[in-house]
Amino acid sequence: MKNSKSLIALSFFTIYIVWGSTYLFNKIAVTALPAFFMASVRFFTAGFLIMIIAKIMKLNLRVTKKQLINCFVSGFFFLVYGNGVFVWALKYLDTGFAALLASTQPLFVLILLRLIDRKPMQKQSIIGIGLGLVGMYLLVSQQSITASEGSLLGIFMVLTCVLSWAYGGVFVSKADLPKNFFITTGYQMLFAGILLLLMSLTFKETMISPLEWSQKVQLSMVVLVIFGSIIAFTAFNFLLKVVSTEKVSTSTYVNPIVAMLLGWYFLDEVLTTQSIIASIVLLSGVYFITSRKRIAKVAAEESIKP
Repeated sequence: MKNSKSLIALSFFTIYIVWGSTYLFNKIAVTALPAFFMASVRFFTAGFLIMIIAKIMKLNLRVTKKQLINCFVSGFFFLVYGNGVFVWALKYLDTGFAALLASTQPLFVLILLRLIDRKPMQKQSIIGIGLGLVGMYLLVSQQSITASEGSLLGIFMVLTCVLSWAYGGVFVSKADLPKNFFITTGYQMLFAGILLLLMSLTFKETMISPLEWSQKVQLSMVVLVIFGSIIAFTAFNFLLKVVSTEKVSTSTYVNPIVAMLLGWYFLDEVLTTQSIIASIVLLSGVYFITSRKRIAKVAAEESIKP
C-alpha cells in the first residue's frame, strides 16, 4: 500500500511538471517542423520504443480485439486530436496562453459526466464553472491577442482539443484496456503515430529528415518522446485507473503555471496584467471543481500491491 501511494505521488509529479514543460518543447519543435508530421514522429517513435522495452521486459503484448479497439479510440481522442491538433494551434498562440485554455479541461469533464452519467452538480461545481467562464472571457477578450493573425482560429481549435481530451479521460476510466499501463500507452501511441502520418500526407506537409533538424529541435523531440510521451503518458494512464478522473485533471491548473514561467523565461513571451488576473480567476474555478469530494477508485490499486 505504501509503495502504491509513492507511485501515485510520483505519477502526479510527472504529469504536473513534465507535461507543463512540454508546451515549451512543442512550441520550439512546431516552429521548425510541420505540426502533424512532428506529432507523428513523436508518438510513433515513442510507441515503437515502448514495444521494444516491453519485449525486453518480457511483458505480454497480446490484447483482445476489444482492448485494441479501445486503445485506438482513446489514442485518437488523446493524441491525434487532443494533442496533434493542439500542437498545430500553437503556431498561433503563446505557450502560456494555450496552457491556460487547456486548464479548462475539468469544466469539460464535469459537463460530460453530467451528460453521460447524470451526476448532479454540487454548489462548488457551479461556482467553479462560473469562475471558469469569467476567467476564460478575460483571457480571450484581450485585444492584443484577438488582433493577432490566426489567434481566434487557434483559440477555437484548442478548446475543441480540450473537449477531445476530456472525453478521452471519461472514456478511458470506463473502457476495457490492457491491464499493463505501459502496453496501453504503446498501442495508443502507435495508432496515433500512424493516423497523424496519414493526416500529414493528406495536408501535404513537408517531410524533414531528423538529420536536418537544428540541435534545439532535436533536443526538444528527445524530451517529448522520452519524458513527455513514454514516461508522462504511462503515468497518466496509470492514474486514470487508480484515482478519479477529476483528480487526474488537476494537472491542468499546475501545467499552465509551469508553461507560463518557461515561456516567459525561454521564449520571452509577455505576461500581461489581464492574463495574470484571468489565470487567477480561471484556476480558482478549476480548484473549486476539483476540490469536490469524490470516491477514488481503489480496485486497481489492489492489483499493484507488492
